[in-house]
Amino acid sequence: MSPAQRSERMSRIRSTNTKPEVALRKALHRLGFRFRLHARGLPGKPDIVLPKYHTAIFVHGCFWHRHEGCKVATTPKSNTQFWVEKFDRNIRRDAAAIEQLEAAGWRVLIAWECDLVTPDKAAAKAMALGEEIRHASR
Repeated sequence: MSPAQRSERMSRIRSTNTKPEVALRKALHRLGFRFRLHARGLPGKPDIVLPKYHTAIFVHGCFWHRHEGCKVATTPKSNTQFWVEKFDRNIRRDAAAIEQLEAAGWRVLIAWECDLVTPDKAAAKAMALGEEIRHASR
């Protein structure tokens, strides 16, 4: 892939309102959860925030956030050093945001892109997250 092609492809990657994120939001909403989006005032700007349950949910892309064991979390063969450093920074930033949120008393949950690829998978993940949220708030 040429640098121009790669640049074009990378420019199309969104950070908010991604397909997996929207699928999870729809499924959580159907389960009766009400939430806020992309809370700028919280560390890491969580994708979904449930204030009532003091819970923050990050929807992580498997490639960008290095989902262990996932076939999508590959490392590009060109400019490998750049990518390894980029991924390491992402992982460190994620860990710092989670640590800050937990220190402030927030429960932090992660939903991976590969768990949300179909509406059925998104519904199942939302159901599991919903159980975890409701169970922990008792």
